[in-house]
This record gives sequence, C-alpha cells and structure tokens, in this order.
Amino acid sequence: MRKRRKILTVSTAVVAAATLPLLISPVVSAAAREDDDDSSRTARLYAPPPDRDSYRQVARLAWRGDFRDSAGLLAMVRTPQAVWYGDESPERVEALVRRTTRSADMQGRLPVLALYNIPGRDCGSYSSGGADGLAAYEAWIDAVAEGIGDREVLIVLEPDSLSLLPSDCADESNADQTAAEQQPTAEQPAEQQPTAEQPAEEQLAAGQQTAVEQQPAVEQPPTDLPPLPDPGASTSPPAASAAQDAAQSPDPQAADPRLPASEDPAPKPAEAQEPSGLEPSASQTPAPEPSAEQPGTLPELPPLPTPDPVTPDPVTPDAEDVGDLDTPVVEDPETAARYSEINYAVDALTALGNTSVYLDAGHAGWHSVSSIVPRLIKAGIDRATGFALNVSHYQTDPDSAWYGRLISSCLAYADEGGDPEDCADQSWSRRHARRWLHAHVPDDPGRMKHFVTDTSRNGQGPWAPRAGAHLDAQSWCNPPARGLGRRPTTRTGDALLDAALWVKTPGESDGRCLRGTDGPLDPVRGTVNPDAGEWFPEQALELVRYAEPSVEVFRRTHGR
Repeated sequence: MRKRRKILTVSTAVVAAATLPLLISPVVSAAAREDDDDSSRTARLYAPPPDRDSYRQVARLAWRGDFRDSAGLLAMVRTPQAVWYGDESPERVEALVRRTTRSADMQGRLPVLALYNIPGRDCGSYSSGGADGLAAYEAWIDAVAEGIGDREVLIVLEPDSLSLLPSDCADESNADQTAAEQQPTAEQPAEQQPTAEQPAEEQLAAGQQTAVEQQPAVEQPPTDLPPLPDPGASTSPPAASAAQDAAQSPDPQAADPRLPASEDPAPKPAEAQEPSGLEPSASQTPAPEPSAEQPGTLPELPPLPTPDPVTPDPVTPDAEDVGDLDTPVVEDPETAARYSEINYAVDALTALGNTSVYLDAGHAGWHSVSSIVPRLIKAGIDRATGFALNVSHYQTDPDSAWYGRLISSCLAYADEGGDPEDCADQSWSRRHARRWLHAHVPDDPGRMKHFVTDTSRNGQGPWAPRAGAHLDAQSWCNPPARGLGRRPTTRTGDALLDAALWVKTPGESDGRCLRGTDGPLDPVRGTVNPDAGEWFPEQALELVRYAEPSVEVFRRTHGR
C-alpha cells in the first residue's frame, strides 16, 4: 500500500510538471503583453528557455497544490529577458550565441545579450572571473561577433565594467573595512554594486574579517510572504514609505528629453565613488570652472633653491594642452587595459551592422553625472548605440529616466566641447537642472545618446537595512522583499529610453551576501544564499509576490 502511494505521488508530480505550461499558457501571455504589440515601432523581445531549476520549483509548487504561486513563477521565467555569456571558451561562446540568435531570428524576435567576461571582473568579489588579459578578451569578443553574424541583436556590454573600474577596487576594499563605522541609511546604498550573474567562489577582502567586531543581529526574512493578489483586487504595491512611493511616481512628460514634469527636488544620490566637490546645492547656481592660467603670462620669478613639486615639465606645452595641466595623465595599467577592452568590443560588435551596443553607466545611486560621463567617453560611447542603467539593481524607473536624461545631455554637451564637470547632476534640484538643460541640450533627441534600463527587480525600489543594523548593507545583494518591475518593452514613451529590459535574470542569486561578516549566513536573511548565478527559490517567489505592476495569473475577460 505504501509503495503504491509513493508511485501515485511521483506520477502526480510528473503530470503536474508536464501539463502545467499547457494549462496556464493563457496566463503566461499576460506577463509579456506589452511586448506582443504588432506595431512596427515595437520590437518583439526574445524569451530564452528558462532555467531548469526554475521549472523544478514550478513543478513542486503545482504538486503541493499552490497553483497561484506556480502560475506566477512560470509567467516570470517565460517573460523576455537577457541571455548572459561569460567565462566560456571562444569556441563554446560562438556556438551558444549562434544558437540563441538563430532561434530568436526564426521567431521574429529581438534577443538581448549580456556580455560579461571582462578581465578583472567585479574586483574579485562574488562574481569574479573574466578573460585572462586583453588578447584573450579580444578573441572572445571576436567569437561572439562570429556567432551573431548579420542577425539583429541588442547587447548590454559588460555590466559594471565602467562604473567599477580596476582603479576603484582599492576604494571598494577600503569601504568594506570602514563599513562598521558608518551608519547606512535608505539614501546611502552600498558602494559596491551588483555583478552577480556568473557563479564564483567566495572571496572575502582582507579587511572584511575585522570590519565588524560584533556579530550583527540577524534580521528576520519575510518567511510568511503575502499571497498573490486576487484577479479583481487592487494591484497597489505593499505598504511602503511615503518617500519611496513618491520616488516611484510616473513622469507624465517622460517623452520630452529635457523637461521632466515634476517640480519636486530630485532625491539626493548615494555618495559617489569619486567625490566631485563641484556639485552645487539645490539653491545655488554652479560657479564656472576657472580657466587655467597661461604660463606665458606669468611674471618671471627668480629660481627657487629646490624644484617646485607642482611646477609643470620644463618642456613648453602646446596651447591645446595648457588647460589639462592639473589633470592626472598617469593611469594604472589595469584601468587603461579596461578602456582598451571596451573600445575593442564596441568596434567589433557595431561593425556587424545589425547590433545595438549599450555601455555600462551604473545607476542613479552610484556615480555622479560628471563622474560617469568621462568614463563613457573614454570607452567609445561616440561609436556605441548608447548606455545601460540599473543593471542588476533596484532604482526606480523615474530615477533611472532622470539620471539617463542627465547623462545623455552631458554627453551631448561634452561632444560640443563642454566640460562634463559643468553638467547638471542628479543631486541638483529639478528646477536648477531644468534651467541647465534648457541652455545646453539639443532640441533634437536624435542628436543625443539613448539608453536602456533594467526593470527586472525594481518594482519596490531600493532596499535599506533597518535602523541600527551595524553591517555592510550590500544593498544590491539579494535584498529581501523586492519585486518584479515593469515588463520588458521597446515602447517606452520616452524619446531617449530605447527599452525597458529584464537584463538581470530574476530568480538568480547575486551571491552569498556576507555583508562584512565571516558567514556563512547572510545576516539579513538568516540563510546561506546560493552562489552568484544559481537559482534562488525564496527570492524568486518574493519577486513574484511583491511585483509592481503585479503579475496577473488569470486572463481577464474583456468587458468585465
């Protein structure tokens, strides 16, 4: 009798796993209905085959009779999202890319590829890895190009490669060492940013083991998650702070690349990794940068007994170089190589003809506009399609759209000879920044660089630890109670925003998330998180249950 019951149980699970996609196929289409528009102005995005572990979770939920969660999860994993490549050999990545692009081409859909193989990736943290030097990376990019051929592809090139340069790695380590002395707040996201797509071995920075003298109190994860909303119920998000609600309010004039509708001041961004010191307050107009003095106009002085350490090289500089005397010209070899690698990839991929390439620009809570724009320029943004924002992060859509508009405007200003240090910044008030945009932004959005955003996990906005939690927040790393965001689409209503995409694979872990502790537990969740890139069942369910807009698991009949 017991053996017969076991056979019946296993058979039920197999049948549930096999028939569930057929039973709820009308449900799944609702998750991506924005993308199914037949308009010639809207590209239909490609949905790759889901992770096998995700289907196992779907089957387990159906076997237990939890059909609402099972249907919601299935809708999530079958929504169009990016396909990630990194660490494969050139031969292997060429074959994989060719298979993906051919499959998408046969379906008449646009595939999104996230290329993630830059040498020195993630400063050796959770997603460390990448190619072994410039030559190996160039060979890998050439293989990707061979796999693409003449097919149409959208590429998000090397997330975090510019917002987290090799020269920033020492700052990241120092930030880890001093994390326990700084009280994190909701407006201070951790400086190390998300790059958790490929599995990697845990490596703690040398200073992390002594950064926290006392084991932080474990923050209890939301074990009893709220059920999915009923089809006829309100789709409003879970209760949140007034500030968070305000940050997520839509911008009715997003189509205008210069004029956001809101008169409210923009929220202050997180402290940039490269402090500028030139960012004006909300009530001040920025003073122009004083021009460099011409050496030839200075009165001749008697020689000093010892050389002046700030005296320029005795060789007379060219007139065009005089203004750069105070700019450091020495760059560490790893950072110089990083720029060479990105430039090579831009040239190799854009030469294919049907490939759109977007460079990494971090997110609105990380770098200031004047900090990220010079990096984009050095990396070849002039030859790329545009830049990507919020990859694997949680910034709200209004914040990302405003930050993207400011970056695009600053790039146009710099292209006309302006200094990026003078550009409007996300820390400025909207009124102040609007005046700058009126004075310096081209009237034609076609003359400006466009961008894409990652909305895969930003439905509830950024996460911040509870007050008094003395730990390295790592707010980008598997934060609790986050939700799916806007569904992928290329019909955005914003002249500068080419697409809202699911770049980060929702449901895959960002890493172990030790948050400055010795581990192995994540002190926020109280569990051992999967390695970077592995399926995280608990987080996957959270993303479905806290989604905003909510995941519709039953198709509504028209007229009701």
